[in-house]
Amino acid sequence: MCSPMTDDMVHWFLDLFDGLGITVWIDGGWGVDALLGECTREHQDLDIMVSWDDSAILTEALSARGFVDIHTDDHKDRNFVMGHPLHGRIDFHVIDLTEGGGAVYGPGEIDWEISESELNAVGTIGGREVQCLSVDYQVRSHTGYTLTNTDFADLRALHERYGVKLLAGQIRSLSV
Repeated sequence: MCSPMTDDMVHWFLDLFDGLGITVWIDGGWGVDALLGECTREHQDLDIMVSWDDSAILTEALSARGFVDIHTDDHKDRNFVMGHPLHGRIDFHVIDLTEGGGAVYGPGEIDWEISESELNAVGTIGGREVQCLSVDYQVRSHTGYTLTNTDFADLRALHERYGVKLLAGQIRSLSV
């Protein structure tokens, strides 16, 4: 289940989300590419942010379609991966929506606050409009771990396209 995630595969997931009537925000590498409006690299999975209630609907629907849990070192109730041989991997980041229009990622486990403006970004994948997380969120979320060359490339692309200021540990991305 390690074949690359194509934009057609992402569209399959988007159709599923729409069919289930759930709200999902595209995160991770595809979230960066959605903001850039083009696929800039190969992706191994689709990272999503989804509410706790909608995650239960989605996991049930995926299980019914043959998806299984994939063990990862960072597996938690609100951060987990499911996979399928044909449809690829989907990496869940489960949030609780707040009254102010924002969210908390992994309440009780991670407690990462996301503002309303960070949730209100729109991008495109394969010509299709998607909800994603803002450029500022993408920069903010690329902290607290050792960045890879892929992370540096994503950050450099966001900086070049949007002029977003990078954080101290992300500056190397400008020279990679």
